[in-house]
Amino acid sequence: MGIIWWIIVGVIAGWITGKIMKGSGYGFWADMLLGIAGAMVGGFIAGHLGIGGGGMIFTIIIAVLGAVILVFLFRLLTGRR
Repeated sequence: MGIIWWIIVGVIAGWITGKIMKGSGYGFWADMLLGIAGAMVGGFIAGHLGIGGGGMIFTIIIAVLGAVILVFLFRLLTGRR
């Protein structure tokens, strides 16, 4: 899929992750950037585990999981809750 698709999925994942993770979030733009990065992390992990395909919903779920992992690690490093 193209870069535009990953940006769209990342924005959706960032918004969902902002709702899932406790706390106030990091603001609209930071949540979206973390979502895009999380989509890449989720795609990377899923690719290495041999998980692929499945359509748009599956892709968004993988991206959200990656974004949740990324936000969790980011909060561990910064100490922000």
